[in-house]
Amino acid sequence: MTTILQPDDYLPRIDAHARRAAPWADARADRRARGDYHPVWDFLFEYYPLRPAHLKRWHPGVGVALADAADTRQATWRDYTTASDGTVTLDVASFLAHRRRDVEMVGRLLRAVDKRSPHFDCFGMHEWAMVYKTDHPRHDLPLRLGAAGTNAVVEDHPIKCTHYDAFRFFTPAARPLNLTVLSRETQPDNDQAGCVHVSMDLYKWALKLGPLVPGELLLDCFELAAQARRLDMEASPYDCRGLGFGVVPVETPEGKAEYVARQRELTAAAAPLRARLVATVDAALEG
Repeated sequence: MTTILQPDDYLPRIDAHARRAAPWADARADRRARGDYHPVWDFLFEYYPLRPAHLKRWHPGVGVALADAADTRQATWRDYTTASDGTVTLDVASFLAHRRRDVEMVGRLLRAVDKRSPHFDCFGMHEWAMVYKTDHPRHDLPLRLGAAGTNAVVEDHPIKCTHYDAFRFFTPAARPLNLTVLSRETQPDNDQAGCVHVSMDLYKWALKLGPLVPGELLLDCFELAAQARRLDMEASPYDCRGLGFGVVPVETPEGKAEYVARQRELTAAAAPLRARLVATVDAALEG
Protein backbone atom coordinates (compact mmCIF):
# COMPACT_ATOMS: atom_id res chain seq x y z
CA MET A 1 0.00 0.00 0.00
CA THR A 2 1.26 3.47 -0.90
CA THR A 3 0.30 6.56 1.07
CA ILE A 4 -0.11 9.60 -1.18
CA LEU A 5 0.63 12.94 0.42
CA GLN A 6 -0.77 16.16 -0.98
CA PRO A 7 1.34 19.34 -1.16
CA ASP A 8 -0.42 20.74 1.91
CA ASP A 9 0.83 17.67 3.78
CA TYR A 10 4.39 17.30 2.58
CA LEU A 11 5.54 20.89 1.98
CA PRO A 12 5.27 21.81 5.69
CA ARG A 13 7.15 18.62 6.55
CA ILE A 14 9.96 19.54 4.16
CA ASP A 15 10.24 22.99 5.75
CA ALA A 16 10.03 21.64 9.31
CA HIS A 17 12.76 19.11 8.57
CA ALA A 18 15.13 21.78 7.23
CA ARG A 19 14.51 24.00 10.27
CA ARG A 20 15.07 21.13 12.68
CA ALA A 21 18.34 20.11 11.01
CA ALA A 22 19.63 23.66 10.53
CA PRO A 23 21.22 24.29 13.97
CA TRP A 24 23.44 21.23 13.54
CA ALA A 25 24.06 21.44 9.81
CA ASP A 26 24.68 25.20 9.68
CA ALA A 27 27.04 25.12 12.65
CA ARG A 28 29.09 22.39 10.99
CA ALA A 29 29.17 24.28 7.67
CA ASP A 30 30.19 27.50 9.40
CA ARG A 31 33.05 25.78 11.22
CA ARG A 32 34.36 24.27 8.02
CA ALA A 33 34.20 27.65 6.26
CA ARG A 34 36.32 29.15 9.07
CA GLY A 35 38.72 26.19 9.12
CA ASP A 36 37.52 25.43 12.66
CA TYR A 37 36.78 22.06 14.23
CA HIS A 38 34.64 20.86 17.13
CA PRO A 39 36.12 17.67 18.63
CA VAL A 40 32.77 16.52 20.01
CA TRP A 41 30.09 17.44 17.48
CA ASP A 42 32.04 17.17 14.23
CA PHE A 43 32.39 13.47 14.98
CA LEU A 44 28.73 13.14 13.94
CA PHE A 45 29.58 14.40 10.45
CA GLU A 46 32.90 12.61 9.99
CA TYR A 47 32.60 9.20 11.61
CA TYR A 48 29.08 9.05 10.14
CA PRO A 49 29.91 10.79 6.87
CA LEU A 50 27.12 13.11 5.78
CA ARG A 51 27.27 16.57 4.31
CA PRO A 52 25.42 19.22 6.32
CA ALA A 53 23.23 20.04 3.34
CA HIS A 54 22.19 16.39 3.09
CA LEU A 55 21.08 16.36 6.72
CA LYS A 56 18.51 18.99 5.72
CA ARG A 57 17.08 16.79 2.97
CA TRP A 58 13.65 15.36 3.72
CA HIS A 59 12.76 11.99 2.25
CA PRO A 60 9.17 10.75 2.40
CA GLY A 61 10.36 7.19 2.98
CA VAL A 62 9.35 3.83 1.60
CA GLY A 63 5.67 3.48 0.76
CA VAL A 64 4.96 7.22 0.54
CA ALA A 65 4.29 9.14 -2.67
CA LEU A 66 4.12 12.90 -3.22
CA ALA A 67 1.28 14.23 -5.37
CA ASP A 68 1.90 17.16 -7.74
CA ALA A 69 5.61 17.00 -6.94
CA ALA A 70 7.23 17.09 -10.37
CA ASP A 71 8.81 20.45 -9.55
CA THR A 72 10.20 19.43 -6.15
CA ARG A 73 13.85 18.66 -5.41
CA GLN A 74 12.84 15.10 -4.56
CA ALA A 75 11.88 14.53 -8.19
CA THR A 76 15.51 15.13 -9.23
CA TRP A 77 17.12 12.77 -6.73
CA ARG A 78 18.53 9.37 -7.52
CA ASP A 79 16.12 6.42 -7.30
CA TYR A 80 13.02 8.60 -7.46
CA THR A 81 10.52 8.30 -10.27
CA THR A 82 7.89 10.75 -11.53
CA ALA A 83 4.60 9.48 -12.95
CA SER A 84 2.75 11.16 -15.79
CA ASP A 85 0.41 12.86 -13.31
CA GLY A 86 3.35 14.42 -11.43
CA THR A 87 3.33 11.98 -8.51
CA VAL A 88 6.86 11.41 -7.20
CA THR A 89 7.78 8.13 -5.51
CA LEU A 90 10.93 6.44 -4.35
CA ASP A 91 11.70 3.59 -6.74
CA VAL A 92 12.47 0.96 -4.12
CA ALA A 93 13.43 -1.65 -6.71
CA SER A 94 15.98 0.72 -8.21
CA PHE A 95 17.43 1.46 -4.77
CA LEU A 96 17.62 -2.22 -3.83
CA ALA A 97 19.35 -3.02 -7.12
CA HIS A 98 22.50 -1.38 -5.75
CA ARG A 99 21.89 -1.41 -1.99
CA ARG A 100 20.07 -4.68 -1.18
CA ARG A 101 23.03 -6.17 0.69
CA ASP A 102 23.28 -3.12 2.90
CA VAL A 103 19.57 -3.18 3.65
CA GLU A 104 19.61 -6.87 4.51
CA MET A 105 22.69 -6.46 6.68
CA VAL A 106 21.12 -3.60 8.64
CA GLY A 107 17.98 -5.64 9.22
CA ARG A 108 19.96 -8.63 10.52
CA LEU A 109 22.08 -6.50 12.84
CA LEU A 110 19.15 -4.57 14.30
CA ARG A 111 17.19 -7.75 14.95
CA ALA A 112 20.20 -9.38 16.58
CA VAL A 113 20.46 -6.52 19.09
CA ASP A 114 16.91 -7.16 20.25
CA LYS A 115 17.60 -10.85 20.86
CA ARG A 116 19.95 -10.32 23.79
CA SER A 117 19.65 -8.64 27.15
CA PRO A 118 21.23 -5.19 27.52
CA HIS A 119 24.32 -4.81 29.70
CA PHE A 120 24.99 -1.77 31.87
CA ASP A 121 28.33 -2.57 33.46
CA CYS A 122 30.93 -1.20 31.05
CA PHE A 123 30.98 2.33 32.59
CA GLY A 124 32.26 3.84 29.36
CA MET A 125 35.73 2.35 29.72
CA HIS A 126 36.06 2.02 25.94
CA GLU A 127 37.10 5.68 25.62
CA TRP A 128 39.70 5.21 28.33
CA ALA A 129 41.07 2.13 26.57
CA MET A 130 41.56 4.25 23.44
CA VAL A 131 44.15 6.42 25.22
CA TYR A 132 45.73 3.80 27.47
CA LYS A 133 49.53 4.01 27.41
CA THR A 134 49.72 6.19 24.32
CA ASP A 135 51.30 9.52 23.54
CA HIS A 136 48.84 10.14 20.70
CA PRO A 137 45.23 10.44 21.94
CA ARG A 138 42.55 10.47 19.25
CA HIS A 139 41.31 13.93 20.21
CA ASP A 140 43.27 17.13 20.74
CA LEU A 141 41.89 17.63 24.23
CA PRO A 142 43.54 17.51 27.67
CA LEU A 143 43.20 14.39 29.77
CA ARG A 144 41.21 15.18 32.90
CA LEU A 145 43.39 12.95 35.14
CA GLY A 146 46.58 13.17 33.12
CA ALA A 147 48.24 10.23 31.39
CA ALA A 148 49.26 8.40 34.55
CA GLY A 149 45.85 8.86 36.16
CA THR A 150 44.11 7.68 33.01
CA ASN A 151 46.26 4.57 32.83
CA ALA A 152 45.51 3.82 36.47
CA VAL A 153 41.74 3.96 35.87
CA VAL A 154 42.05 1.46 33.03
CA GLU A 155 44.14 -0.87 35.17
CA ASP A 156 41.65 -0.63 38.07
CA HIS A 157 38.59 -1.54 36.00
CA PRO A 158 37.60 -4.63 34.00
CA ILE A 159 37.13 -3.68 30.35
CA LYS A 160 33.87 -5.14 29.06
CA CYS A 161 33.38 -3.49 25.68
CA THR A 162 30.97 -5.35 23.37
CA HIS A 163 31.09 -3.01 20.36
CA TYR A 164 33.64 -3.72 17.66
CA ASP A 165 33.73 -0.16 16.31
CA ALA A 166 34.88 1.03 19.73
CA PHE A 167 37.19 -1.92 20.35
CA ARG A 168 39.04 -1.44 17.07
CA PHE A 169 40.31 1.93 18.34
CA PHE A 170 41.76 0.51 21.56
CA THR A 171 45.48 1.04 21.91
CA PRO A 172 47.63 -2.08 21.42
CA ALA A 173 48.23 -2.19 25.18
CA ALA A 174 44.50 -2.08 25.92
CA ARG A 175 43.21 -4.65 23.46
CA PRO A 176 44.29 -7.71 25.50
CA LEU A 177 42.52 -6.23 28.55
CA ASN A 178 39.06 -6.50 27.00
CA LEU A 179 36.88 -9.32 28.28
CA THR A 180 36.04 -10.39 24.72
CA VAL A 181 38.06 -10.40 21.51
CA LEU A 182 35.79 -8.62 19.04
CA SER A 183 35.74 -8.69 15.24
CA ARG A 184 33.60 -7.33 12.44
CA GLU A 185 32.39 -10.84 11.67
CA THR A 186 31.12 -11.39 15.22
CA GLN A 187 29.46 -7.97 15.55
CA PRO A 188 25.91 -9.42 15.28
CA ASP A 189 26.78 -11.79 18.13
CA ASN A 190 28.00 -9.04 20.46
CA ASP A 191 26.12 -5.79 19.82
CA GLN A 192 23.66 -5.23 22.66
CA ALA A 193 21.13 -2.53 23.43
CA GLY A 194 22.80 -1.22 26.58
CA CYS A 195 25.86 -0.08 24.63
CA VAL A 196 26.02 3.68 24.12
CA HIS A 197 27.59 3.18 20.70
CA VAL A 198 24.84 0.79 19.61
CA SER A 199 22.31 3.54 20.37
CA MET A 200 24.50 6.07 18.57
CA ASP A 201 24.82 3.80 15.55
CA LEU A 202 21.10 3.89 14.83
CA TYR A 203 21.98 7.08 12.98
CA LYS A 204 24.60 5.15 11.01
CA TRP A 205 22.06 2.53 9.99
CA ALA A 206 19.48 5.19 9.09
CA LEU A 207 22.08 6.75 6.79
CA LYS A 208 22.86 3.39 5.22
CA LEU A 209 19.17 2.84 4.48
CA GLY A 210 19.18 6.21 2.70
CA PRO A 211 15.91 7.37 1.12
CA LEU A 212 14.01 4.40 2.54
CA VAL A 213 14.01 6.27 5.87
CA PRO A 214 11.58 9.17 6.31
CA GLY A 215 13.28 12.42 7.21
CA GLU A 216 11.71 12.61 10.66
CA LEU A 217 13.15 9.22 11.62
CA LEU A 218 16.60 10.18 10.35
CA LEU A 219 16.63 13.28 12.57
CA ASP A 220 15.29 11.29 15.53
CA CYS A 221 18.28 8.97 15.14
CA PHE A 222 20.67 11.89 14.67
CA GLU A 223 19.46 13.62 17.83
CA LEU A 224 19.78 10.38 19.80
CA ALA A 225 23.32 10.02 18.45
CA ALA A 226 24.08 13.53 19.71
CA GLN A 227 22.82 12.62 23.19
CA ALA A 228 24.94 9.48 23.15
CA ARG A 229 27.97 11.43 21.93
CA ARG A 230 27.57 13.90 24.80
CA LEU A 231 27.54 11.09 27.37
CA ASP A 232 30.43 9.36 25.63
CA MET A 233 32.64 12.42 25.89
CA GLU A 234 31.51 13.58 29.34
CA ALA A 235 32.37 10.12 30.69
CA SER A 236 35.61 9.91 28.73
CA PRO A 237 39.11 10.65 30.04
CA TYR A 238 39.07 13.93 28.12
CA ASP A 239 38.35 17.22 29.84
CA CYS A 240 35.63 18.83 27.73
CA ARG A 241 34.61 21.49 30.24
CA GLY A 242 36.24 24.18 28.13
CA LEU A 243 33.73 23.32 25.41
CA GLY A 244 30.77 23.66 27.75
CA PHE A 245 30.36 20.00 28.66
CA GLY A 246 30.07 18.41 32.08
CA VAL A 247 31.98 15.55 33.66
CA VAL A 248 30.72 12.07 34.49
CA PRO A 249 33.58 10.80 36.69
CA VAL A 250 33.19 7.10 36.00
CA GLU A 251 36.23 6.36 38.16
CA THR A 252 34.00 7.09 41.18
CA PRO A 253 30.85 5.30 42.47
CA GLU A 254 28.79 8.46 41.91
CA GLY A 255 30.01 8.78 38.34
CA LYS A 256 29.26 5.13 37.63
CA ALA A 257 25.71 5.56 38.92
CA GLU A 258 25.16 8.61 36.72
CA TYR A 259 26.61 6.85 33.69
CA VAL A 260 24.32 3.84 34.10
CA ALA A 261 21.24 6.03 34.61
CA ARG A 262 21.94 7.98 31.42
CA GLN A 263 22.90 4.79 29.60
CA ARG A 264 19.51 3.31 30.49
CA GLU A 265 17.74 6.44 29.23
CA LEU A 266 19.52 6.13 25.89
CA THR A 267 18.63 2.45 25.66
CA ALA A 268 14.96 3.19 26.31
CA ALA A 269 14.92 5.97 23.70
CA ALA A 270 16.69 3.79 21.14
CA ALA A 271 14.26 0.86 21.29
CA PRO A 272 11.36 2.47 19.37
CA LEU A 273 13.75 3.98 16.82
CA ARG A 274 15.29 0.56 16.20
CA ALA A 275 11.79 -0.89 15.75
CA ARG A 276 10.94 1.80 13.21
CA LEU A 277 14.14 1.08 11.27
CA VAL A 278 13.36 -2.65 11.26
CA ALA A 279 9.86 -1.87 9.97
CA THR A 280 11.43 0.26 7.22
CA VAL A 281 13.69 -2.62 6.18
CA ASP A 282 10.75 -5.02 6.13
CA ALA A 283 8.63 -2.66 4.06
CA ALA A 284 11.41 -2.28 1.51
CA LEU A 285 12.25 -5.96 1.20
CA GLU A 286 8.67 -7.21 1.24
CA GLY A 287 7.22 -4.54 -1.01
